[in-house]
Amino acid sequence: MASDEKKIPGAQQIDENLKRVYEEVVNEELPDRFKELLAQLKSGDTPDSSDANR
Repeated sequence: MASDEKKIPGAQQIDENLKRVYEEVVNEELPDRFKELLAQLKSGDTPDSSDANR
């Protein structure tokens, strides 16, 4: 039975491009704000529930 890639013209190129873009995103550095939020969670220094609703 033939694979779907053989049925769709350009499927291999699309697959390669998606993998390349995925790898670029995975390897991006985390934004500073996100790092700060992770540090707060690890330290247990999170805003109380009244601040979270703002």
